[in-house]
Amino acid sequence: MTSIARNKTGIVFFAVAIILMLRLLFIGAMGIMPQDAYYDFYGEHLALSYYDHPPAIGYLLRLFTEIFGKKVFALKLADSVFCFLTIFFFYKLAVSFVGKHRAQRAVVLLFSTLMVTIVSLISTPDVPLLLFWTISLLCLHRAIFMEKKIYWILSGLFMGLSFDSKYTGIFLPGGLILFLLLSSEYRRLIFSRWLLFCIVIFLITISPVVIWNVQNDFASFKFQSSARVQEGFQFDPLNFIGALGHQSAVLMPILFLAFIYFLFRLLKKYGLKFFNIDVEQLFLLSFFLPLFLGFFALSFLYWVKLNWMMPSYISGIIWISMYIGKKWINVQVVLSLIVHLVLAAEVLFYPVAIKSDDTWFGWKELSEKVKQIQSNYPGTFIFSADDYKTASVLNFYFDDMVYSKNIIGERALQFDFIGSNLKTLAGKNALFIDSDPGLSHDHGNELPHSMPGYFDNIKLVDSILIYKGDQTVRRFFVYLCSNYHPRK
Repeated sequence: MTSIARNKTGIVFFAVAIILMLRLLFIGAMGIMPQDAYYDFYGEHLALSYYDHPPAIGYLLRLFTEIFGKKVFALKLADSVFCFLTIFFFYKLAVSFVGKHRAQRAVVLLFSTLMVTIVSLISTPDVPLLLFWTISLLCLHRAIFMEKKIYWILSGLFMGLSFDSKYTGIFLPGGLILFLLLSSEYRRLIFSRWLLFCIVIFLITISPVVIWNVQNDFASFKFQSSARVQEGFQFDPLNFIGALGHQSAVLMPILFLAFIYFLFRLLKKYGLKFFNIDVEQLFLLSFFLPLFLGFFALSFLYWVKLNWMMPSYISGIIWISMYIGKKWINVQVVLSLIVHLVLAAEVLFYPVAIKSDDTWFGWKELSEKVKQIQSNYPGTFIFSADDYKTASVLNFYFDDMVYSKNIIGERALQFDFIGSNLKTLAGKNALFIDSDPGLSHDHGNELPHSMPGYFDNIKLVDSILIYKGDQTVRRFFVYLCSNYHPRK
């Protein structure tokens, strides 16, 4: 029996090692993603905060591109370094709750998820958020359970940095208050001066984001709150099914089903009497359940994105490691290995073309061809209108500014907030780069309706085809737009 157990352990260790090597391979093999380029655009225009997110990801990418140069590798390296730091502090956090043996299980579970792969390879606000979230929980554990007063100050700092990464960070002080209210043993801390100090440090740390919003008519706060409400809530069970599907993919089905099963058992045992739960489990659940259950409830009315629940899984995985058996952890890891091998084949050989701009393939080739075309039309500026993606990637590869749909009077996320004086472009000609990710329409049929009002003449002058072997996998149309008339 011991020999069999050792063999299984060896297989799991081998699988984890292969997954690690594949992730390291992805750093060098993957091209730029539009998200990478967009948040690098943050870093190129440093500010107290930004329209759609707080500033941490922009400063992180700026730091790494200053050190390693403006290269795709620098962006991927920044993501991976922060991801591995998250795993390191996650282990220290897990040891605090479940001891070294089960902490190792918890790390294996976390490591096996696609969540780790995503944040280690794609630059999003979740990259710094998960690190600062994890450190926040570690500091709160030491402040509350070990009664080390200095960690109240550090908790406020790192909770603030979590908020400076993504607005989801507000669930940290919310989870803290929830825990203190439910815990009869620690409820007294609600009235302690150390909690007050913690909150004050939190407020000071998030002040740059607040100041930017005050200076910009609360644009970012509105975008993440009232603007989403205005998009409309509509009951749609398919959104809930979609949330189940993408969270199952992010976690891998074994881990996701384990959450469902053990939450059912928890509710069966305690009902809504959460104050009867062991105090350390209550702490973990206070930072897991509000996001996990809250966003699933929201999914009946609104499309919940796959990364919104990610922070909850930091404490959730530690909690589940108390119950899930080693057999199922082994199955989780083997399944993860299979998925990562499939991903490796896709990244390296691109057998399945992604009919979307959310891909890593073809962007550098696009930029090189656009430069060649622009050389035939001296003095032109370049813009695109597919939200932020093409414009952001071209900005990464171009020295001169590449504009977004702000050129034609449409909202353009952070492009609206970098101080561009479009009047200086009056009378100039432009090259409009129109992405056709689905390879589905003829040129000229889907131009933004407002474009003719900004130019005297618009004509197709070229098309850019991106190939994989003999197959066309991406297409862009290039239009020459004459005599720009900016909005007065």
